[in-house]
Amino acid sequence: MEQIGLILIMALGVFYDLLSFAILIKCILSWFPINHNNIICRIIDALTEPILGPIRRMMQRSPLGGGMMIDFSPVIAYILMSIVYSILRQAIYAIFL
Repeated sequence: MEQIGLILIMALGVFYDLLSFAILIKCILSWFPINHNNIICRIIDALTEPILGPIRRMMQRSPLGGGMMIDFSPVIAYILMSIVYSILRQAIYAIFL
């Protein structure tokens, strides 16, 4: 059982790191005037939009975020991902280790 817990924690860590890195790359790519229709941009969009899209829509509906020129959804996504990652990691420790 202990090995299953360690494997799950490692897989969760890799998934968290991958999503964090993809969000960072998406932010950096948004600063450059490149064609966002290439394969790398489409892969990064496919990884990040399920997370960033709902956050962006919620921020547009709020009175504070409706007229903002800066997209803070990556920051909020990173904070939420960190919280979920910590909760899941603690749950795996409690169950398997």
